[in-house]
Amino acid sequence: MNVRYLFAALLVTTGVSAQAATITWNQWSSGTAGAMGPVAVGFSAGGNPAALVANYPSWTPASTWADGSVVDNGPAQSGGIIQLYGGTANVNTLTFSTAIINPVFAIWSLGNPGSSASFDFIGATPVFVAGGPNAEYGGSSISISGNSVSGKEGNGTVMFVGTYSSLSWTNPTYEGWYGFNVGMTAAVPEPETYALMLAGLGVIGMLARRRRA
Repeated sequence: MNVRYLFAALLVTTGVSAQAATITWNQWSSGTAGAMGPVAVGFSAGGNPAALVANYPSWTPASTWADGSVVDNGPAQSGGIIQLYGGTANVNTLTFSTAIINPVFAIWSLGNPGSSASFDFIGATPVFVAGGPNAEYGGSSISISGNSVSGKEGNGTVMFVGTYSSLSWTNPTYEGWYGFNVGMTAAVPEPETYALMLAGLGVIGMLARRRRA
């Protein structure tokens, strides 16, 4: 199913108006840590070669990473990127301090024009949002087959519909280099938030009964 219909269905069930989500993109502070607003992000390369590249790439043109219908904004250059080389079966893992809803994953310069590289996600199915060239090297859109995202100089954004505390994948093909960043649409409310919401609904109900009386 197209992500627009999936996302619209989720918005309807939660009572939110159907419009593109403003993404809180991760700001990397090191090669193993970052933050999406109040949500801390951890990254384990699982023995794979990986590093933080600060203030790069430009993540432009914007339409390559944000379609304006489901995702409103792409990553910021200031957020940086995690540089990957791949070529092993080792598992990379992102962890979130609070479970997040509908995480998005931006991929830059995956593979090269002559050979494909991929992100093979484990237990999570990516849904295509946007894709196209990057300002630095050109290229084309990423593509999806099952749980795998591949590209020949591929760029774009995918979404994982649902609630996630972590994301894991492998990069089986060596290529130097490609990278990623992660963002969220929203964090799952804490239990005390639900309690406040229920209390508020109770007060509204009491006031409505008084007015009827």
